[in-house]
This record gives sequence, C-alpha cells and structure tokens, in this order.
Amino acid sequence: MSKDLLPRGHEVAVGEHRIHYLSYGEGPAVVFLHGSGPGASGFSNFRSNIDTVVEAGRRAIVFDMIGFGYSSKPTGIDYTTELFAETIKGALDALGVTHCVLVGNSLGGAVSIRLALDHPDMVDGLVLMAPGGIEADAVYYNMPGIKSMIAGFVGGSLDFDGLRNLLQMLVKDPAIVDDQLVSERLEVLQLQPVDVLARLQVSNMEQELPNLRCPILGFWGQDDQFTPVTGFSKFLASSPDCAFTIVSNCGHWVMVERAGMFNAQVQYFLDRLDSN
Repeated sequence: MSKDLLPRGHEVAVGEHRIHYLSYGEGPAVVFLHGSGPGASGFSNFRSNIDTVVEAGRRAIVFDMIGFGYSSKPTGIDYTTELFAETIKGALDALGVTHCVLVGNSLGGAVSIRLALDHPDMVDGLVLMAPGGIEADAVYYNMPGIKSMIAGFVGGSLDFDGLRNLLQMLVKDPAIVDDQLVSERLEVLQLQPVDVLARLQVSNMEQELPNLRCPILGFWGQDDQFTPVTGFSKFLASSPDCAFTIVSNCGHWVMVERAGMFNAQVQYFLDRLDSN
C-alpha cells in the first residue's frame, strides 16, 4: 500500500507525546476534533468542512488526537476524556491559541465539552455533531455501531472489506464510503494499538452540561447507530444559547452526509459570534 494517503502537516510536542495537526487560513481559530474508531483522523472526518471556515476569515486547525492519525499512539495507558483534552490543550498552548471555537463529532464532541468545561475562557463556541460523553457506558455499548466497532477492532479482524462495512454504519448512504476513505483509514489502522479502543474511557458529563457557558450549535442524524439521537434534548434543557438540527436520512456523520447544510449553519454561527 502506498504511504501517506493523508496529508501531513505539523507536529507539536506535548510532554512525551507528539500531536499532529493541519492548519489552513488565518484569523481566529476554529479547532476540529474528530471521532474515534479504527483508522480515524482529523482530515478524514473534516475534509468537506475546512474551506468554509477559511472562507469565513478564520484559521482552521485540524488535529489528530492522541492515538489517532499521525499523532503518538502510546500503549499501556488508558485513553481517557481527560487525556485527550489535556493533550489538545497542551497543543493549543504550544501554538499560542488562547481563544477558539471547537468543532467536535462523537469522541471529539466529548473532548470539546471537556475543554469548554475546564477552560471556559478559551472556548468561544461549540459545534457538536452527535457528541459522546453524555450517557452511561452501557447505553453506548448497546448501540449497534459501537458493538461492531469494538468487535472488529479489538478482535483484530478488520481487513479492507471489514473496515468498509464498519464505516458504512457511520452513514445512511453507503456510497459515501469510497475506496479512498477506506484506504486512508486502513493505513492509520495498521499503526494503531488495540489500547486506543480497548482502554477508551469516556466520562459521562451529563450532570455538568449546565456549566457550559458558550453558545452551542449541534447536529444529529436521525439514523445514528453510534450515539442515541435523544441526547440533543439534554443540551436544550441545559443551555440558554443552544440550537440542534436533527437530520432525516442521515447517520452519525452529519458533517459528511449533509456537508452543504452543515457548512452553511457553521458559517452563520461563526458570523454571529463575530457580531457579539
């Protein structure tokens, strides 16, 4: 297989770890945090959304979180929400980013929430797509997508076709999962230790949601197989400045399946933040 199917950008050292990121444009920072899963990376999640942020006069920073993409993949540790948040905060500090909007899907949504709770003065807004971290573990582990992901990755049985089948569970339209996407993810997957998912520990932050101070824009696909769509109501009940769009005929990857709609709403959200 050819090497480096994904674009390579820059790295920053955070303690003993290296965090890889891509940077596009100039201006106030919009930070993209991807979901989990075999072979996940920032670019494979957000390639359809970067240009909108740049065109809005902002800097798009697309991270590979620890354990994913081209970032460090340590073994023998627990991959906790706090570890992800602390390493991203360290990377932002190294880049001199003191204020940003966070865009996070799934695991990246949970990490975005943790960062906004721990560093409210840094986070000007949250864009969340089917975020994790707001249900008990048993609820997530009962979702069909999570069951398949754990069985395939931790069981070590994912080849090209198996990975394609798993990725197709992320979307309503299986045609979205083309050979390029599968190849990109498989390249990263071959370097990922089992610990990344076998020792993944995402905290349930439901009780902390009322402490979020920033505006929130959210999305959920009606046919999500990884996180319960009912989660949107927890944000609406907790936040005074929050809007969620529930999308029919759409799975876990709203920013991919409905990129045009997603990008338009994000641009409006960013413009509104600029006017405040």
